Order: sequence, then C-alpha cells, then structure tokens
Amino acid sequence: DVQLVESGGGSVQAGGSLRLSCAASGYTYNRNCMAWFRQAPGKEREGVARIATGSGNTYYADSVKGRFTISQDNAKNTVYLQMNSLKPEDTAMYYCAARGPYWGQGTQVTVS
Repeated sequence: DVQLVESGGGSVQAGGSLRLSCAASGYTYNRNCMAWFRQAPGKEREGVARIATGSGNTYYADSVKGRFTISQDNAKNTVYLQMNSLKPEDTAMYYCAARGPYWGQGTQVTVS
C-alpha cells in the first residue's frame, strides 16, 4: 500500500517559518511527481508546489512563490516544503500528494 506521512505543521506568528515533511512508502518514488496542496476552511483545495522527483523541476503557485521551497531527499523518499515569511492567509491544512493520486492525512498550519 502507498503511504504518505506528513509532519512538521504547527502554529507560528506571521513572518515565521515552518518545514513540512512527507515520507512516501510503497510508491515508485523516482521519475514521478510529488506535490503539496492546502485547504483552508470554506475554500477549495489548491496546489501549492510540486516537484518532479526525477529531474527535480519545481513549480509554485503565485501566492507562495519566493516564500516557499519544495525539495526532496531521494534516498529517503521524502519531500519537504520549507515555508518562510508566513502570512495569516497561509493558514490551512496542508496535504502531501503523489501521482496516482495518493494523499497524506494532512498537517495543520496556523499563522497568527
């Protein structure tokens, strides 16, 4: 079974930083695509960032460009989302996703 396990969420003040992690198991990690999505209360789920695990090419939503960085550790089948200069509007449940699609359970990020 494919499992995506997120960690690293929490509560921070505006301007602060958090790093989310997503460990994938049971999944053909190489030459695939991993992504982070988020969903705020009352809003639709939106894509935040994605990475092609083979090439390392990345994509960011305009709302996070320049503040968030997606990266990976291929040896650990793990994707990270470094979030800097956090804003209250970044408050949401953040989900890791893999092509399939497969979804993690989500980790809450709250910015006050």
